[in-house]
Amino acid sequence: MISIQNLSFSYPKKDSLFHELNWECSDGSIIGLLGKNGAGKSTFLRLLSGLIFPKNGEVKVGLQNPRDRQPDFLKDIFLIPDELAIPIHLKVSDYTKMMAPFYPQFDCGRFETLLREFEIEENAKLGDFSFGQQKKVVLAFGLSTNCKFLLFDEPTNGLDIPSKFTFRKAVAANLGDQQTLIIATHLVKDVENLIDRVVILGDGKVKLDEDLLALSDQLNFGYSVEMPETAIYSEKGGVGLHFIQTRQENQNQSQVNLELLFNAVISGAISVQTFLNQNQSTS
Repeated sequence: MISIQNLSFSYPKKDSLFHELNWECSDGSIIGLLGKNGAGKSTFLRLLSGLIFPKNGEVKVGLQNPRDRQPDFLKDIFLIPDELAIPIHLKVSDYTKMMAPFYPQFDCGRFETLLREFEIEENAKLGDFSFGQQKKVVLAFGLSTNCKFLLFDEPTNGLDIPSKFTFRKAVAANLGDQQTLIIATHLVKDVENLIDRVVILGDGKVKLDEDLLALSDQLNFGYSVEMPETAIYSEKGGVGLHFIQTRQENQNQSQVNLELLFNAVISGAISVQTFLNQNQSTS
């Protein structure tokens, strides 16, 4: 379980990024962490991994405080930053030999399979790769560590369309029930069919935190030439409107339009209070 209590954080000589932020999640989720540029997505992951420390409040990942950087914590968490820092003078095979011992549950067979799926040669030098190819090596490695907590910052940035598909397939096939994956991204479409929970950051707090199943149960996402009277948010699209409305009992469930939802939350049309009020009205 990950737990954040009353967290406040700011970088030196800058305004507060988070103020009394609270959040928690249980094991076994794939979470999409969304937010505008500067909302603190990367900072959020760095706080969870213990690379930076909160000014106030408490962070717990499992039973550990990340800032302590204990061995039992480090062997069970793997962070892929947006800006990679890898030993480009090494071959992929040498990189694996250097890094794998830090992760006792590392699966060599899985790593080799993922490299083949990503079309990466083990004997090639990391420095000869493009950024996208380097990203694929690190993604394959991360998914092979069997760490309980995986933190991926913009994992599809730099990947071509086939590689994005391979990444989604690899996550779906290789993530265990007890593993938690948090994907911080602005490329919403890349994770729309992968995540099972969405967290949206803004204004120093969690503006929305919902399971996608709950969202599809409570909201209806549609497209119409005219604005439905019950729409709570809409955007122009082609000759009509993409809209969100409260789902009625007689309506079939619709697929969550994650990009539309994100824009609705950022605009203030939908918030955590939206669901609190709805739950209270049905209880």
